Amino acid sequence: QVQLAESGGGLVQAGGALRLSCSASGNIFSIGDMGWYRQAPGKEREVVAILGSRGGLLYGDSMKGRSTISRDNAKNTVYLQMNSLKPEDTAVYYCSANLQEMGTMEWHQFWGQGTQVTVSS
Repeated sequence: QVQLAESGGGLVQAGGALRLSCSASGNIFSIGDMGWYRQAPGKEREVVAILGSRGGLLYGDSMKGRSTISRDNAKNTVYLQMNSLKPEDTAVYYCSANLQEMGTMEWHQFWGQGTQVTVSS
């Protein structure tokens, strides 16, 4: 059983910062891409940032220049530092990871349960 556990969401004023964390646990053999997505009410889920196991990097347009993704492979954890937050950044932020499961050795994309980020004006 593989699980992704997010933390770090909350309420912040515009201009503030938050750091999200997501740790993968369970029967994991290998981890590929890890990333963050977000979904605001009435909108489709969009990519915020993705970081590959070898350093490949992708930032979505929504938070480019205001966010930094990083990972600690020893801890199976990915982070998202968000700065200069705006009310339009209010959304549920989801962690995602491509994981190779021990035993089956199959690759699947897993999702966390989401963490709410609310930015007040």
